Amino acid sequence: MKIRIGLNNRILIETAAQIADELGLAAVTLTEVSDRLGVRKPSLYNHVKGLPDLRKGLAVFGSSQLRARIGEAAVGKARQDAIRAIAAEYRLFAHERPGLYQAIVAWSDREDPAVKAATKELMEVFYAVLRGYRLQDEALVHAVRGLRSVMHGFVALEASGWFAQPAERDISYQQLLDTFIRGLEVLAGEEQGKDA
Repeated sequence: MKIRIGLNNRILIETAAQIADELGLAAVTLTEVSDRLGVRKPSLYNHVKGLPDLRKGLAVFGSSQLRARIGEAAVGKARQDAIRAIAAEYRLFAHERPGLYQAIVAWSDREDPAVKAATKELMEVFYAVLRGYRLQDEALVHAVRGLRSVMHGFVALEASGWFAQPAERDISYQQLLDTFIRGLEVLAGEEQGKDA
């Protein structure tokens, strides 16, 4: 085996992400990563504590990559234009980085400090976009949960091959977003009516 100069945590995580995208999240093992990098498996322990630590790193890395993409998509847009932009980018990310996307949603320890921080930064994009509807407190939380559920539900079903009918999936996704946006606008009007 050749010696890998400059091996670090970032290289390990990016390599694991490539494996996940190409072969699926279950294919990410320390053996696969070490083989891909051309290093001996024990050398990985200088950078990660083991497979769970590597998987946690994938969840954090994936969340930050997704946050960057949807955050950039939302720049200069407001309300429904911003929702449509982040929803399109979210779905594109799930298509282009399927293993990395799975790493985000599969990590179960949401109280881990690194995962919690990365998740908070990701979710702040959703909150920033939906604050344009002037929803307050719990109403805003419910709206954020709804939007995330709409996007994740669609891409998860799509990735699992559940949409077998010949109807165009892009149109289905847009109609789902249209319905969510209309409902959100009604809710926002009701909330503003309470404040009047």
